[in-house]
Amino acid sequence: MKWIPPKKLKVLMFLFFGTGAWGIIAGTFFLNYTSQHMFVTFFGVINICIGGFIGYRYFTQGPKPEKLSEKRKKQRRDN
Repeated sequence: MKWIPPKKLKVLMFLFFGTGAWGIIAGTFFLNYTSQHMFVTFFGVINICIGGFIGYRYFTQGPKPEKLSEKRKKQRRDN
């Protein structure tokens, strides 16, 4: 997969975890009298799962790869 800047991954992770938690809480406690409470809770769980995937990407992503042109310049200097 493509390398993604860590700051962007952190922002996305907190965004999905926050909206997921809000969806679960709102669907469980605040929307009991409507027919949509199960959908809101379900989508909250999906957001938590997406946040978990992004967190996995954040913690397992390696360092930023060097560009090919920079590698070639280093090789030319070494020779």
